[in-house]
Amino acid sequence: MLVDLMTTAGENLKGQPWNVYPRPQMKRDSWLNLNGVWDFSVDCQNQGGIRVPFCPESRLSGIGRHYDEGSLLCYSRSFQLPEDFNRGRVLLHIGAADQRADVFLNNKPLGAHEGGYESFTIDITEHLSKENRLQICCFDDLTDQAFPYGKQTLKRGGMWYTPVSGIWQTVWLESVPKTYIKKLNIENRGASVVISTEPALDGTVSVEGLGVFALEHGTVTITPENPRFWSPEDPYLYDFTVEAGDDKVGSYFAIRTLEIKKAGAYQRLCLNGRPYFFHGLLDQGYWPDGLFTPAEPACYAEDILAMKRLGFNMLRKHIKVEPEEFYYQCDRLGMIVFQDMVSNGAYSYIRDTVLPTVSLASQKLMPDRNLHRDERTRRMFQKGMEAAVKQLKNHPSICCWTIFNEGWGQFDSDSVYEQFRRLDDTRFIDTTSGWFRRKKTDVDSRHVYFRKVKLEGGEKPLVLSEFGGYSYKIDGHAFNPDETYGYGKFRTREEFVDAVRRLYLEQVVPCVRRGLCAAVYTQVSDVEDETNGLVTYDRKAEKLKPEEMLPIARALEDAME
Repeated sequence: MLVDLMTTAGENLKGQPWNVYPRPQMKRDSWLNLNGVWDFSVDCQNQGGIRVPFCPESRLSGIGRHYDEGSLLCYSRSFQLPEDFNRGRVLLHIGAADQRADVFLNNKPLGAHEGGYESFTIDITEHLSKENRLQICCFDDLTDQAFPYGKQTLKRGGMWYTPVSGIWQTVWLESVPKTYIKKLNIENRGASVVISTEPALDGTVSVEGLGVFALEHGTVTITPENPRFWSPEDPYLYDFTVEAGDDKVGSYFAIRTLEIKKAGAYQRLCLNGRPYFFHGLLDQGYWPDGLFTPAEPACYAEDILAMKRLGFNMLRKHIKVEPEEFYYQCDRLGMIVFQDMVSNGAYSYIRDTVLPTVSLASQKLMPDRNLHRDERTRRMFQKGMEAAVKQLKNHPSICCWTIFNEGWGQFDSDSVYEQFRRLDDTRFIDTTSGWFRRKKTDVDSRHVYFRKVKLEGGEKPLVLSEFGGYSYKIDGHAFNPDETYGYGKFRTREEFVDAVRRLYLEQVVPCVRRGLCAAVYTQVSDVEDETNGLVTYDRKAEKLKPEEMLPIARALEDAME
């Protein structure tokens, strides 16, 4: 029997949820949060109220069930504009809605969006009245695997989780002038940062502590004389304001460099000019009460700080794109992110997991240009990939992109690498995490489960992008008391702690001296049947203590030195 676990934040949730500005790197002082209880119907049948921004499958939504595939989920609510919404235009922002969303205002269709993991914006100015009725109708069909869907499945269990549909991020309004900044682009270029606006506007950029710089034709390059470099040890952010015409937005940037350089006998991943060991964890981004969405934004910071206390400096965000608040907290608190794309297409357990795990020879796949040949599925993956990069690339904490994971949906990866490099040429790219490697990738990325970690670097920096996954279940904090999923099961905390310590010190640390640059342990938290987290699914119990893990972090640093 499944247990309805709750986080402390979920138990204490009151008032308007997620009442923080949803776009931390482009803030204005005039916005209206539309989160809260909306009217909700499914296929024209009234379901009562639903709490936005939580998906209907979650307990926090007030619904707690998944509707049949292809059902039409309709959200509606009334609103009046605040008096200060008088700048010229009014924009409606929807953080994310899975998979397709159609938007209506006062019974007039305004637009539609496809893709369940990215934000979208609609100008609603021409259709506003004194009293307004907003309706968002969502259509979701997990049987259509052309859409990126990640770890969602209709039959949850093992490493597959409860599906999500409908709105799962903040819905909000913003007042902007007639000519306004639609997008800010921030790029690290060595010890400089390039800031540009879309559309290209003239104006000024005022950087706290550095002065005022001219924004000409929408672009300015800023090179501090004595830059303070961003790192997990010193996550320094430069706050700045852009003023262009009647528009004004606040943002921040960081100065940090990413390079691949040879140090000794091996190619190394370098942060700020020095070889750096990326000591990380797999992070699925699921919550027992909110599923895709934690009860409050502060939950992100709590997860990040809990992992930092254990000595970790990196999270691999696994096959999910988060609200920007997550990346802001990583920027602010100093947690590097290796960001996955969201997988789509058919997954084969035998081809994509079993054979490559038990046989290294099976990792030599046929040319992957012949795999997953459905053109619509390929286009949808590339569309989601491009949207994710454009939405997230301003965040300095993101240091590496992962395109394909363990062959799932993989196609023509050398060509996709080139496409990705055109989207962002400032970060590392892991084209094929795990196996089925091709020529074009910045790193040699391996997954090792069920065998000893025995790796040595070669022509490219070596990354152990998944390993571990040891399962230890704590009574009273398990979602599924009857089923346990993980890679090696331990009955006591003492056995679990000893196994993790020995795995690192006896297997991973020696590999650092042989060229290993990064390691990603599975995983941050338990997720449903998976009990291989370092904290429980409800985030109420930690399985490891800082005094047990910090010596491992120091050993990894010493080995890198």
